[in-house]
Amino acid sequence: MAATCVIGLQWGDEAKGKIVDFLTSQNDVVVRYQGGANAGHTVVFDGKKYKLSLIPSGVFRPEVKSVIASGVVIDPESILGEIDRLRESGVEIEKNLFISERAHVIFPWHKEEDRLMNEVGGRSEAIGTTLRGIGPCYRDKVGRSTAIRMGDLFRADFPEKVRAICALKNRSLPGLAHSEEARAAIQPLDAEKIIADYQGYAARLRPFVGDVVNYLLDVVDANKRILLEGAQGSLLDVDYGTFPYVTSSNSSGVGVTAGSGIPATYFKRIVGVIKAYSTRVGGGPFPTELKDEIGQRIRDNGNEYGTVTRRPRRCGWFDAVAVRYTSRLGGATELSVMLLDVLSGFDTINICVAYELDGRRIEHFPADVDDLARVKPIYEMLPGWSEDITGVKNYEDLPENARKYLDRLSTVVGKPIKFVSVGPSRDQTIVR
Repeated sequence: MAATCVIGLQWGDEAKGKIVDFLTSQNDVVVRYQGGANAGHTVVFDGKKYKLSLIPSGVFRPEVKSVIASGVVIDPESILGEIDRLRESGVEIEKNLFISERAHVIFPWHKEEDRLMNEVGGRSEAIGTTLRGIGPCYRDKVGRSTAIRMGDLFRADFPEKVRAICALKNRSLPGLAHSEEARAAIQPLDAEKIIADYQGYAARLRPFVGDVVNYLLDVVDANKRILLEGAQGSLLDVDYGTFPYVTSSNSSGVGVTAGSGIPATYFKRIVGVIKAYSTRVGGGPFPTELKDEIGQRIRDNGNEYGTVTRRPRRCGWFDAVAVRYTSRLGGATELSVMLLDVLSGFDTINICVAYELDGRRIEHFPADVDDLARVKPIYEMLPGWSEDITGVKNYEDLPENARKYLDRLSTVVGKPIKFVSVGPSRDQTIVR
């Protein structure tokens, strides 16, 4: 059995959900293995548009099992909202959703810690958290003593554990405030209300929760087909991204095994998903960012506003230095180029092929964000195309300049292109 993994190679928002949905029919199980409700993605299925955060994109196919693995952190209220919206749309989610009992749970204190800590750190710009408690939940997971997992929600000692944690957090939260005003805004945690709320969530989620780890290992042993779905993007990886402007999990290919529990020997196909240009949300360096009418034009053409937050995304030309780094890091075997249609109508299109750092040309991605903030992109300029490509079905039918652009992307990144997306629908996907 060879598992397939879909990972984003940029700063997230690469339209991974569409490729996961496209590949789902070829698999028996789809697995979301890291991140939380900060990882929004949009899927167009049977002409309807769905916005998901926690639930895997494969949920629209009842014959495919959709699994939320142990590496994900779960906000019960958020996932129940997704479940309710899917039910209202006629999706029979009861038949195929499975949530790991080992996945950690987000509580109100995590969201409050997120709010208080967002602007702490001595940097000129905030890290850019979505304030959904993702980072603090991962921090408690590593700290262990104040962590609660999905399976704990059903244990008899759950109320006792919540009361103890609330007492601790009520003492520690004021110390996180960066001003008297912020400290005064803190509301004490009500342990009894939290217990009642979360026991209610647990009762509704119980049919979906179980031993995902052994289930997935059984799937592997049975030689079934598994598709793994990454969240965010590789440049947001907590260890290998633009730290500290990153997410709180391993969002690159290195996190697949740890998050899913599936041994690395089974991953033979790694689909690296990239936009035909670059975007970023929140703080942190972005070498190819366009703070002009071209950047705004890309934003408007691509509807570059966050699925979860609706924040406008920062837009820029394609950064081949960054993607070459993440494709090697994640072991990408092929590329999927998304939103190529957004670039139609530009007279010329740039690709960043190297950086200039302190007067030197470099072709590697710097580890330190201060170095990355100082680099100047070195561009290659390619001719654009004016044709509408949203109806193109075959690679050979793309405009010549669009093909030249894609061929150059493949060359500078060093990976073959397997898929090209020219619109949001599944049938607007060219397979080479």
